[in-house]
This record gives sequence, C-alpha cells and structure tokens, in this order.
Amino acid sequence: MKIAVMGAGAVGCYYGGMLARAGHGVTLIARAHHAQAINANGLLLETQAFAQRVRVAASTDASAVRGAHWVLFCVKSTDTESAGRALAQHLAEGAVVLSLQNGVDNAERLQAVIGRPVIPAVVYVATEMAGPGHVRHHGRGELVIAPAPASADIAATLGAAGVPVQVSDDVAGALWAKLVLNCAYNALSAITRLPYGEIMNSPGLAVPQVMQDIVHECRQVAQASGITLPADTLDAVLRLAATMPAQMSSTAQDLARGKRSEIDHLNGFIVRRGEAQGIATPVNRLLHTLVRLLEKSLPAQQGGAA
Repeated sequence: MKIAVMGAGAVGCYYGGMLARAGHGVTLIARAHHAQAINANGLLLETQAFAQRVRVAASTDASAVRGAHWVLFCVKSTDTESAGRALAQHLAEGAVVLSLQNGVDNAERLQAVIGRPVIPAVVYVATEMAGPGHVRHHGRGELVIAPAPASADIAATLGAAGVPVQVSDDVAGALWAKLVLNCAYNALSAITRLPYGEIMNSPGLAVPQVMQDIVHECRQVAQASGITLPADTLDAVLRLAATMPAQMSSTAQDLARGKRSEIDHLNGFIVRRGEAQGIATPVNRLLHTLVRLLEKSLPAQQGGAA
C-alpha cells in the first residue's frame, strides 16, 4: 500500500509513522526542516511503548502524492483550500482521501476543491513534534471514520498497524463532539500555557464551571444545526484530561511557535454559527478573542510541526 500524508505535522507523522512501521510505503509532505531531517535520519517515532526510527520518504512538494493509493489530509483547517488545490492536480485516479483534521466542515470544504469524495475522520490523539523529524506520542490514537467503499479496508489496515478505527454512521455527531472537546481545552491551554492535567487540577478555581458553560453554548449551537450531542458530553470533556494529562493543545503548540492557530475553526466557528442562529456564545467569544489577541502579539518564530 502506498500512502501519502499531506501536512505531516504531529498528527500526520504519527499516523504515517505507524503505517510505515507496519511495512507500508509512506511519503510525508512536510515543512522543509522536518523533511530534511526525515530524509537524512528517518522519522523518529516515540511512544510510551517504543521509540523507533522509521524509514519513510519526505518532501515539501504536493507532487509527492502521485501514485498514492491513500492520502491522509492532515493540514490545519486554515489551509484546507490552498492545500487542497495543491493536492488536486497530483491525485491518482481512484485515490482515497481522508480528512484527519479538527473542525466539523473540512471534508466538505476539501471535497469542493478536489472534486471527489473525501472520507471525514475524527482524530483522538495526543502528540507533538519534539524536534525536526521527531514525533512524540502522549496517548490515545483512535480514529472514527465515515462509511465508504474503502472504509472496511482502511479500518483493517490501520488496525493491523496499531491504530484502532471505528466506522460510524454518525461521524457528523462525532466531529461535533470532538469540536466541543477542542473548544473546551484548546484556548485555555494556549492562554495559560498549561497542559490539560494542570488545567483540571486547579483547586479553588472554577474550571469545571467554565467547561460547563462552554459545553452549554456548543450544545445549543449544535442543536440548532441539527446535531444532538451525546448526553455525557460534559462528562467526556471533564474526563479528557485524565487520558492525556501532559498534552498541550494544538493551539498552544501553534502559539508557542508564533504560528496562526485553528481557533477560528474551533471556538470561532461556534461564535459565527451562533450569531447566524441568534444564539449568544459569550464564553466561546471571549476565548476566541483572547487567542486571536495572543496571535497578534506573538513574534513569528521558526520551527515546529506542519
């Protein structure tokens, strides 16, 4: 199986690395400093169970996806259209494209650009780029994907590589549930520069109440959008920190590198959708505004994941 990963930052390198470790031919399309390190020394895949240098190809050019049977599309939500346009001209006939991204509408946005079906996937993984060509896995790693002709094969192949996959008829609901997790943790982790465990382990602070307010606003917006979130969504939010206590949010990682984050597609999405529906979202609005102000104040830095 030939597999390409478009946007090989922490998420893409983890899944690409696991597939390469299982013997598949993997090409990572990544930023230059990562691609150079990977081509020179392999991808260092570090997990709680093992640390291994995995041989993969790496490139900075979207043309490297040529001939791939699968493309794992892992770019930031802010780059979906531009990366999709770069990808479209090089896709093989019959290539299967999966969107492994935060937010609820990336698969539709990408499909509109490339003119072929895209399988949405919900990603539950704690990972970071610890250095050029070095991905560190902190926990979890399961995927939920939509039904499609290739879904059973995808689930079997990834499962054999150590990545649990569930095929679900309600991926839209799962994407919204993941969005709520992102809205609850990403901005708080970025603003405080704290990992999830420390955010929740804050005696005397009203963190659970803030989380409850975030979830309430998201639930109202979801319901008005035709999505019914699980009854235990708040419990899932409050439990998340225990499953990945050392994780810094992707938004926090972006800001630490002086990069624009996906906050417009997380809390900002809830704010915009709420405005369109006449629903007030003051807590999400505040978090979105604070992160955007932090983005404005930080100097551009080099390095980090794609």
